[in-house]
Amino acid sequence: MADTAATPHAVELRGVSKRFGDTTAVAELDLAVRSGEFFSMLGPSGSGKTTVLRMIAGFEEVTSGSILLDGDDVTRSAPFDRAVNTVFQDYALFPHMTIAQNVAYGLTVRKTPKAETQQRVAEALEQVRLGYAADRLPHQLSGGQRQRIALARALILRPRVLLLDEPLGALDKQLREQMQIELKQIQREVGITFIFVTHDQEEALTLSDRIAVFNQGRVEQVGTPREVYEFPQTAFVAGFLGVSNLIAPDLAERLTGESRAFTVRPERVRIAPADAAPAAHETSVLGTISELVYTGPATRYIVEGEHGLRVIAERHNDHAPNDTAPWSRGDRVRVVWATEHAAVVP
Repeated sequence: MADTAATPHAVELRGVSKRFGDTTAVAELDLAVRSGEFFSMLGPSGSGKTTVLRMIAGFEEVTSGSILLDGDDVTRSAPFDRAVNTVFQDYALFPHMTIAQNVAYGLTVRKTPKAETQQRVAEALEQVRLGYAADRLPHQLSGGQRQRIALARALILRPRVLLLDEPLGALDKQLREQMQIELKQIQREVGITFIFVTHDQEEALTLSDRIAVFNQGRVEQVGTPREVYEFPQTAFVAGFLGVSNLIAPDLAERLTGESRAFTVRPERVRIAPADAAPAAHETSVLGTISELVYTGPATRYIVEGEHGLRVIAERHNDHAPNDTAPWSRGDRVRVVWATEHAAVVP
């Protein structure tokens, strides 16, 4: 992505709140999305991320605050007066129309000249690599192909911002991972700002230039995938974004002498024999392996340690396929991590 430091914000939310009766779905939210970036809103169900997306689109009214698109206040504008388009999880393709007719629908409604419509349809289908399917019907395409057609139908209207509400949620894991790469490539090619809603942490890390982590109607942290994963600013972010060993202040003081909560990721924890002496720059805990989980590329070990501390360690399966894992359930071990690999949680 090009340097966006000096570019205007594509979307700004200033003090935006949304209440449904006595329930506050979104509370005093300030958020800025840069032009041309792939921005993800990540959080569990009920965290407010989809409500924010719907307010940007104009499908939900703002209770208080304001929404700006490229600096223009659109808080009270109707959805069709906003230069945004939305792709939903339900692709809502017209079953009786060909793929080309589905993609052309928005231009047809706008009474765009036929020759221009045909040219833009061809361009949109090539963008999503489905030019060969123009004359097919939706039921003749796979789930991933239908998702790309829904994307082409949105892109053909040339929105300034494309909103995506968990569009990959209905796909199986393998196809979903394939579509993540394709979606990122398409976004880079067209250069449009994408705002993507998901509850899938790995998906957000894979796709995003930046991520906003939502919890109970508020944003806990905004940053690049590396920033939110490696340096979580709250205990919620540390626990929600991937697997993490969150050490409370009292236990941290016993281990390090400092009463500050910290987190260390399982892939940075190694398992050593119980009698191994840690290096000066390392922190360690004695414990017993209570469970191990084989995930294919790695094996995850759960170690019940001293002081009631449970530590998760992850080891890459770099041994020969026929070799057994070096550690088993019930083994007495020492879990070790470099002190600098622990991130303090404010």
